[in-house]
Amino acid sequence: MVPFADSATPGQIVTFVPICDCITLLVKLSTFKASDIKLPNLGSLWMLVAALGFAIMGALVKVGAQKFSAAELVFYRSLFGLLSIWLFISMQKLPLATPHIGKHMSRAIVGFTALVLFFYAIAHLPLATAITLNYTSPLFLAVLMPFFLHEKPRKILLFALAISFIGVSLLLKPTIDQNSWFAGLLGLLSGVGAALAYVHVKQLGKVNEPDWRTVFYFTLVSTIGAGLWMLFNAFQHITWQDLLILSGLGLSATIAQLALTRAYRTGDTLVVASLAYVTILLASLFGIVWWDEHLSFDAWLAIGLIILSGIISIRSSQPAQANTK
Repeated sequence: MVPFADSATPGQIVTFVPICDCITLLVKLSTFKASDIKLPNLGSLWMLVAALGFAIMGALVKVGAQKFSAAELVFYRSLFGLLSIWLFISMQKLPLATPHIGKHMSRAIVGFTALVLFFYAIAHLPLATAITLNYTSPLFLAVLMPFFLHEKPRKILLFALAISFIGVSLLLKPTIDQNSWFAGLLGLLSGVGAALAYVHVKQLGKVNEPDWRTVFYFTLVSTIGAGLWMLFNAFQHITWQDLLILSGLGLSATIAQLALTRAYRTGDTLVVASLAYVTILLASLFGIVWWDEHLSFDAWLAIGLIILSGIISIRSSQPAQANTK
């Protein structure tokens, strides 16, 4: 919070207050029961709202990366979410104390690392390429879950893994030169990190830890971690134009997360997980329109293969989830 306070004018700080009020309202809307609020009964289609929000977030990260480092972008994105969830917890007077603080810290550290890797990849790769690499997380999740649940991996997962490997190889070869292969590797690792974070979330759910507490500790650790990183590196002062970009980044990410939560709560899990890949298509469109990022036929084929492998992995894990209910 220090760099923001030092670089913002009084007028800019006052303008930030209505933004916080809007986020408070969004958080409250997401936590009320259906009988308390009147939102469109979109069901699984809420995932399309989330996909648009995440695509906009990715585009704003790419815009912000022209001035800010990945750590700075993670800091402002996490700070925005932290303020939102903290306001909600304060209003509802919810307890933050938990006997599972170690699991929360583990999930938060993994999630923070994955987020930094993802933002770095967005800054150095075409938007569609970076998001596609990150969206290999469902495949890694499907591969990791059987081991964490002490189940044998299904043969269909091996097939999906082979398809994904071909897709990733095609995607990296035509779109990544020698100067950005490192960013491509980090983008792929962000997918692995996201999968590990989802595993931690599932483990926290098994011990009845509420979602809001998980989100709080994740945004807290991410804000502190990125803030400490910024202390040892030069950080940029915020201008009025930067404030619009950073607040838009936090707002789009928050709305997307709320829509994602409602989609999984009111829609079909399989449909929602499959619709998540619409984010890649929207990101591709943004990249073409705003940055003239025209991908080759091989790159589009690779994206299609990765999406296909992800959907296969999601469908293959569905029976196992149904049996555990």
